[in-house]
Amino acid sequence: MSYSTAGVLRPVTLDDVRGAQKMLSGVARVTALESSRHLSQLVGTPVLLKCENLQRTGSFKLRGAYVRIAGLLPEERAAGVVAASAGNHAQGVALASSLLGVHATVFMPKAAPLPKISATREYGAEVRLHGQVVDETLAAAQEYAERTGAVFIHPFDHPDVIAGQGTVGLEILEQCPEVGTIVVGIGGGGLAAGIAVAVKALRPEVRIIGVQAAGSAAYPPSLAAGRPVSIEGPATMADGIKVGRPGDVPFRIIAESVDEIRTVTEDQLSAALLLCLERAKLVVEPAGASPVAALLGCEPGAVAGPVVAVLSGGNVDPVLLQRVLRHGMTAQGRYLAVRLRLTDRPGALATMLGVLSVVDANVLDVSHVRTDPRLGLTEAEVELHLETKGPTHCAEVGQALREAGYTVID
Repeated sequence: MSYSTAGVLRPVTLDDVRGAQKMLSGVARVTALESSRHLSQLVGTPVLLKCENLQRTGSFKLRGAYVRIAGLLPEERAAGVVAASAGNHAQGVALASSLLGVHATVFMPKAAPLPKISATREYGAEVRLHGQVVDETLAAAQEYAERTGAVFIHPFDHPDVIAGQGTVGLEILEQCPEVGTIVVGIGGGGLAAGIAVAVKALRPEVRIIGVQAAGSAAYPPSLAAGRPVSIEGPATMADGIKVGRPGDVPFRIIAESVDEIRTVTEDQLSAALLLCLERAKLVVEPAGASPVAALLGCEPGAVAGPVVAVLSGGNVDPVLLQRVLRHGMTAQGRYLAVRLRLTDRPGALATMLGVLSVVDANVLDVSHVRTDPRLGLTEAEVELHLETKGPTHCAEVGQALREAGYTVID
């Protein structure tokens, strides 16, 4: 199954996806489909999580990369492959190339997280750091391909890649034959397109919902225009779906076969990532949590079940994870930042902390300001970061401070 030398990218078919599934046997894991009681209660129908975050290399990207590289002609393999990526695609290409005995050069941004750079090297690729943003990295990889003859492996805009990603859809149908809705994150569109090819061919009544980050949603305007269009400055912490323009090949499939595109906010992504960690015990990157974020915004009974949410990846940078978790907990009212004024005298801070102790608020951080011109001669301003038990507890903390005579600054 090779499209690399034909000159024309023909449509992706169910037979292509089935061929990819055979090719991936023993290479890619058949990832688990885990039920989520908590999400099922929120959505009002059974919800299951397709755990591609537990795939080899930590994401679904291995599937498409392996099928694409395996389909190269011998002379193309001899020339090697090149890719550009800040994370998941880089690791997928690196491992696939290593398994197939093909030399891989992967260009990554200079600011790419160190764990992702290290993992890509450990999987066997030659890593070259270039550019500050992915667009600069992509241009460098394409120039390298033209100069050396290496085959450029696109992360989503090629039928072989889409066929490989479509094997996720076949697995879902095998694991949950009665599925009513599949929810999947969309960046360039390779995964959603592949799933749509497989699922709609076998179960056309299954509803497929694509999810994009609101700050990086190129598909709604593209679908409205009837062609892929670029958006300026895509911005989201979900780097796995941070793509400014849909791929030509996946766009055609998604326009025909994906039933709905939804967008989610950064707050919703944070809450979804936190839910996956706390309730499902799964480490998921923001892009992988996007289907869960979409489900959190659903009214009970609004989605036909059973619902399968595809957790597309789990390669989250620890620094980002820490920041996202704190943001998610703040959004849920479990962190509280409060500023207040008190008399600047010995023992004043201890007295105020005693009030917080009574209402069982855990103090994470305290900072003082004594030199602000807005303060009186004997006043100090204190900023507190507290760990709380939810919105009701936050209100109780504020009320206790006011009743103790402190001026709480909103």
